[in-house]
Amino acid sequence: QVQVVESGGGLVQAGGSLRLSCAASGRTFWRYAMGWFRQAPGKEREFVAAIWSSGGRTNYADSVKGRFTISRDNAKNTVYLQMNNLKPDDTAVYYCGADTDGIGAYNYWGQGTQVTVSS
Repeated sequence: QVQVVESGGGLVQAGGSLRLSCAASGRTFWRYAMGWFRQAPGKEREFVAAIWSSGGRTNYADSVKGRFTISRDNAKNTVYLQMNNLKPDDTAVYYCGADTDGIGAYNYWGQGTQVTVSS
């Protein structure tokens, strides 16, 4: 079983920046596609960003393109989400997921980290 733990959330003013970290267990972390999702109060979970195992390909939701950057350090079993120019609409619990089977589904999730952006 893969353990996934997010960290780095907090309170930030609109226009500010925040970096989230996602630490995952497993010696085969380098083979996992990883993704960030978020869920705001009263809303369903939505996709934010994903990164392939090599780190050479990424994908972003339209709402965060140009503002967020996903990256990974396979040596540290860690995925990052650099969030710049944050907006109040970015307020949500951010979850990190691991796609260990390579079938396009995230089968392991962290507990989430709260990001609150004030206006």
